[in-house]
Amino acid sequence: MEGQGRKQHWENIYQTKDFKDVSWYQEKPETSLEFLQKFNVPLDAKIIDCGGGDSYFVDNLLSLGYQDITVLDISEKALDRAKQRLGDQASKVNWIVSDATSFQPSDKYDFWHDRAVFHFLQDNEVAQYLDTIKANLNPNGHLVVGTFSVNGPTKCSGITITQYSEKSLSEKIEKYLKKIYCFTVDHLTPSKSVQNFVFCSFQNQLG
Repeated sequence: MEGQGRKQHWENIYQTKDFKDVSWYQEKPETSLEFLQKFNVPLDAKIIDCGGGDSYFVDNLLSLGYQDITVLDISEKALDRAKQRLGDQASKVNWIVSDATSFQPSDKYDFWHDRAVFHFLQDNEVAQYLDTIKANLNPNGHLVVGTFSVNGPTKCSGITITQYSEKSLSEKIEKYLKKIYCFTVDHLTPSKSVQNFVFCSFQNQLG
């Protein structure tokens, strides 16, 4: 699924489902937050949550005191819901409505977080997306990617995804960035089913 069809699909998802009913709901995304601690990401770092939708990652970033946060999503409805939830705090966040594959950043980032985009990308979109990340990640900046593992679901919200192992995900991204480490983790959905994810981290090391 690409382009306008992809956008319409996600607008419909966020129009019709309560956030606590969607499979990716997490009030505290512990795994993502642990990367911030592991990499000692400073509070003035430029952070982007790509495909962030109305997830609670931004809430937790604000609570921790992060000051330069961007949330990007293809669905305007998703971002509107996050803004409504955050109230006055929403003004502290830079909100961008864009397909990640056509996103042209005006900033460079220190921490690029993606728990929602990569496994939806078609083969022809992966290189374009990684080119964008490589060009817009500051020296020594980090990329964190979470995808469904080979033991995880084959679909999300009705869309067939690409499952990844640590090896296959690393092979895609190591052409651009230096691998730090990977692991798998089980996510318990609101419906009490278990989804297995693989998370990998990378760094933009020059030279």
